Amino acid sequence: MNNAELIVAMLRDAGISHGFGIPSGNVLPLIEAMRKGGIEFVLTAHEGSAGFSADVTGRLTGRPGLCIATLGPGATNLTTGVGDAFLDRSPMIAITCNLNTDQLGRRLQMYIDHHALFAPITKASLPLRHGAIAATVNEAIRIALSEPVGPVHLDLPEDVALAAASEVAGGVAGGDALTPARPLAPPLATDAAIEAAARIIGDAGRPIAVIGASAMRMGKLGALQAFVEKHRLPFATTTMAKGLIDEDHPLALGCIERACRQVMRRFLRRADLIIGLGYDTIEIEYEAWIGETALLQIDIEPVDTDGSVRVKGEVTGALAASVARLAALEPVANQWTGAEIERHRRDFQQSLRPAAAGFTPHQAIDAVRNVLPRDGILSFDVGAHTHQIASQWTAHAPGTFLITNGWSSMGFGIPAAIAAKIARPDVPVVCLLGDGCFQMTCGEMATANRLGLTLPVVVLDDARLSLIQVKQQRRQFGEYGTALQSDSYIEPPAHYFGVPAVGVTDASALEDAVAAALGADGPTVIEAAIDPAHYMETVFD
Repeated sequence: MNNAELIVAMLRDAGISHGFGIPSGNVLPLIEAMRKGGIEFVLTAHEGSAGFSADVTGRLTGRPGLCIATLGPGATNLTTGVGDAFLDRSPMIAITCNLNTDQLGRRLQMYIDHHALFAPITKASLPLRHGAIAATVNEAIRIALSEPVGPVHLDLPEDVALAAASEVAGGVAGGDALTPARPLAPPLATDAAIEAAARIIGDAGRPIAVIGASAMRMGKLGALQAFVEKHRLPFATTTMAKGLIDEDHPLALGCIERACRQVMRRFLRRADLIIGLGYDTIEIEYEAWIGETALLQIDIEPVDTDGSVRVKGEVTGALAASVARLAALEPVANQWTGAEIERHRRDFQQSLRPAAAGFTPHQAIDAVRNVLPRDGILSFDVGAHTHQIASQWTAHAPGTFLITNGWSSMGFGIPAAIAAKIARPDVPVVCLLGDGCFQMTCGEMATANRLGLTLPVVVLDDARLSLIQVKQQRRQFGEYGTALQSDSYIEPPAHYFGVPAVGVTDASALEDAVAAALGADGPTVIEAAIDPAHYMETVFD
């Protein structure tokens, strides 16, 4: 066994089954070890996509996603996906394969300091060196899976990869056994904090819970629903937390700070207490929307606000345990009525669907939702459509609504959908994205095709970067630099990289196309020609 094979054996034992990336000469020893060691290497079209796919693999499996790149430009390309995992908090092992150790630090072709590159966007950046491979990989896995979870970078020189291993996965030959590292559990919240939170909730007349991204990693989500039901708490979510409780629930209010945000703000500001449940301000800071309403924060980390937010209490510690303890309290009455909540839900959804003569984004989104089964997975990308989807889409289950809202990078949607289909092959997956995002990552259609994934990719074609154009108009700037094609609509080609492409111009045709694509033997590109005019009315209002 060489060191590359030792690394692969340890990653496989940690539950990793796939690694995403692009090879080079320096990467070949690791890929060969993957071939022999039972971890499938997935060739992507770009290293950034490899990072996005690894991020989503970590989200959906709870085990570190794996991405791999060569030195220099491969490493810099990979940073986009690694940064995504860092701000969106997904467990990941990112490996860069490097020059031989005696060449590191010299001015040689492609060489840069990988540790300086990855340090700001990872929880740790660790060198792999002969004789310390097992300890370093163990430490990387422990760090990646300890809350708050995130990416760890490992740098592997080629001579280290090829050298005969002096260790084995569970220990060192002839030495003491190494205990596989386990994630560090966050401490429990104090009794005093739980008791204070109970009093604050009990004193509130109109409390509202807002569920955030940290709650995605609770594991036992039943406690979350038990808490809001026990105390009859109306609840909203951030974008990434959609689906942690079925949004058809009668207490569900919708998604905050996306399309038609003012409708949501007006209802939230009727509350006398906001309960932040796993609320990570990387999605949106409290001061953007909370106004004068008091805050009770329940999370794994201390609350992060400016001085304008009235923080009434904090419960900091293991989130699932904190929520379970609060759910076990005697129920507390409040003044909300079912009629008020239902009226808000109706008004919010109606405001998202303004009347228009053309084929609108909201009609296209509804068409996809009508066809995708309740347990189906949606991945989408970053742009004007992000705001509309986040507010409009009804998510019914955890892990079915995939977006980046901390890193918020274009290019996420297709790699996320590919990873979701690999992680959950029996679940239908649809990717919905704008034409600008599709241009960034359309090469990944070749990846989906090579893997034989049944994957409808719906492109909302409005011939421009609509989100940027709306921002230009609102700031009274000229419309410049946002056109994606010279004509308003161009019929799609017969295929992209061998993936069949079809064009649609109305909701009925889109429903038919998505239904057909979900029954196909491989991926399908569906270009929906939409009129983006209502974005001006919904995205920032």
